[in-house]
Amino acid sequence: MSEQTRYLDLPGGRLAYDDDGDGPLIVCLPSMLDLRSQFRFLKPLLLDAGYRVVTVDQRGMGDTSADWPEYGSTPLAHDLLALLRHLDAGPALVYGCSNGAAAGVWVAAEAPELIRGLVLAAPFVRDGKSGFSQKLTIALMRVPGLAVPLYMSYYPKWVPTPPADFAEHKAKLKESFRRPGRAKVIADYLDMSHAESEARLDRVTAPVLVIMGTADIDWPDPVAEAEWVRDRLNGELVLVDGAGHQPHVDFPETVAGAVLTFARSLDK
Repeated sequence: MSEQTRYLDLPGGRLAYDDDGDGPLIVCLPSMLDLRSQFRFLKPLLLDAGYRVVTVDQRGMGDTSADWPEYGSTPLAHDLLALLRHLDAGPALVYGCSNGAAAGVWVAAEAPELIRGLVLAAPFVRDGKSGFSQKLTIALMRVPGLAVPLYMSYYPKWVPTPPADFAEHKAKLKESFRRPGRAKVIADYLDMSHAESEARLDRVTAPVLVIMGTADIDWPDPVAEAEWVRDRLNGELVLVDGAGHQPHVDFPETVAGAVLTFARSLDK
C-alpha cells in the first residue's frame, strides 16, 4: 500500500485522498472528525481482493485543507461528486461511514451514473434525536478550549473493540487538530444536518448494503435504525455484533467479507 497523498483542488479548498490498486473502484469516506486512516484495516483486504481503493480526508481533517466555507454531509457530497468525476474511472462502489453515508446517498440521487453501489456503514442519512447528555456534550464542545479534549474523550466510545494501534491512531487524530486553522473544525461540524440526504432517499436506484454495529452508541436502537435505512432503500443489511460506530475498525474481516460479497453481486 503506497498511501501516497494526492490532492484535488476545489473552489473552497484542497481535498486529500490516496489511490491504490487496480480493478473496480471503491471510494471510502470515513466518519466525520476522523482521518482516512480509519480504513487502515479494511483497505488492504479490499486491495488483496483485486479492487482499486480510494480513501478521503473530509474537510478540515487530516491532509485536507481547513477553512472551508461550510462543512457537513452535503458539502462532502459535493466533494465526492467532484472526486468521482476527477477519477474518471466509471461508476464506483462508495463505502460511506456515518455522514459519509449521507454523502453517498446524495450523489447516488443526483448523479446515478457515477454510483455502482452504496455501502452505508453506521449510516446517518437522516437527523437523529439526541438525548440530554449528548446535547450537553455538544453544547460544551462549542466552548473554546473544550472542544478537542471533550471530543477526544468521547471518541473511544465509537470503537468498543479497539485494535492494538488504537492509542497511536487517537494520538494522530489529536495531533491533526493542532494544525493551523483546525481550532474551529469540531464546532463547525456540530450543526451538520442530513436532511438533504433524507429528502433524496426515494430517488436512489443503486444497490445498497447497510452495515450496522449492534453497539453503535449514536442511535438509541441501532438495529431499528439500520432496518429503517434498509427498508427505505430496498437494500441488504448486515449487523455486526458488538461493533460500534466504525464497524470496519472493530471487525475489519467481517466487514470486508460483507463488502466483497456485495461488490461481487454487482457483477452478476
